[in-house]
Amino acid sequence: MAQMRYREALNAALREELGRDERVILMGEDIGVFGGAFKVTDGLLEEFGEKRIRDTPISENTIVGVGVGAAMTGLRPVVELMTINFALLAFDQIVNHAAHIHYMFGGQVRVPLVVRMPQGAGHQLGPTHSHCLEAMFLHVPGLLVAVPATAADAKGLLKSAIREENPVIFIEHESLYGVRGEVPEGEDELVPFGLARVAREGSDVTIVGVSRMALTAERAAETLASEHGVQAEVIDPRTLRPLDLDTILESVRKTNHCVIVEEGWPHGGVGANLAALVSEQAFDDLDAPVQRVAGADVPMPYSKPLEDIAYPHEPQIVHAALAALGTRADAAGAQGATR
Repeated sequence: MAQMRYREALNAALREELGRDERVILMGEDIGVFGGAFKVTDGLLEEFGEKRIRDTPISENTIVGVGVGAAMTGLRPVVELMTINFALLAFDQIVNHAAHIHYMFGGQVRVPLVVRMPQGAGHQLGPTHSHCLEAMFLHVPGLLVAVPATAADAKGLLKSAIREENPVIFIEHESLYGVRGEVPEGEDELVPFGLARVAREGSDVTIVGVSRMALTAERAAETLASEHGVQAEVIDPRTLRPLDLDTILESVRKTNHCVIVEEGWPHGGVGANLAALVSEQAFDDLDAPVQRVAGADVPMPYSKPLEDIAYPHEPQIVHAALAALGTRADAAGAQGATR
C-alpha cells in the first residue's frame, strides 16, 4: 500500500496501463505539455511520447469522435474532457456512437473507449462548470458509469475501465483530486465494476452516497453515532452502471431505513433512480419511506456562501437519517443547524 493523492492514483493507473498495453493512448486538451488541467497526466508525455499522449484542439465532439473511431479500429483510447459540462458538446458522439455502435453493428465492432472528466461544486466556477451529470449518462444503455470516491477506487476502477471492452464514462470529482488515501500497489490491483464498497458498517440506517457524497456521508455517520447514538451503514456504489443493487438491498434489509445522497439535481437524478429501485425491491423491509438528499434545484450560484448551501453537507444527511428513523425533534434541530 502507498499513500497517494486522488490525482496521483489516477496518474499511476494511466502510467501502468500505458506501459502494459501499447494500444492505450491518451487524448485531450492540454494533457501533454501542460500535464492536464488538474495535473492528472503530468509527466506522461515525457515518458510515452507524442504518438500516445496527444494534445487536441478545443473541440469536444471531435475529440470524442476520434476516440470512438480509434477504439473501433483496435486502440484503447482514454479521452480527457476538461470538465463534465463540455461533454454536452460531445453528446452525439457519446450517446449515438460510442454507446450504440456495438449494437448497431450486430456485435462485429466494439468501442473500448474511456471518457474521463471531473465534475462538482465548491470552486466558484458558476452554473456552467459545476454540474454533476451522472444521471444523464446513467440513462443511456451501452455506457458504463464509474464515480470513484477514494484514491484506491480511482486507480482500481480506471485500470478496469481501460481494460473494459465497452465504453466507460469515468467521472471524477474536482474536490477529491488532492485527497490522500491508501492505494494498493501492483499492475493487476483492479477494482471490478458492479461491486459496491461498504465504507462503514451500521445497524440503524443505510446511507448511500454517490461520488464525493460517499465521504460526506461517512462524516455524517460519525456525527450520528457520537451525537445521536445512531449507527449508520454507509455504502459507496462506486459504479452506477453496472449497479451493485444487491449490496444496497442487503443493507436495507438489515437497517430497515434508507437515505440516498447525491450532489446532482433532484429531478430525474441518480437518487430518484436508486430510491425507486429500493422501494420496489425492498418495500417489505422498509419501516419508513426512502429519504433523498440532493443538490438544490437551481443553477449553481457563483457566490461562495450561496454555492455552499446549494450542495449537501453533513447536517442535511444527519437530518434525513433522523427523519427516516422518526426522530423528529432531533431532525428539526439538525435542519435548523444548516441554515
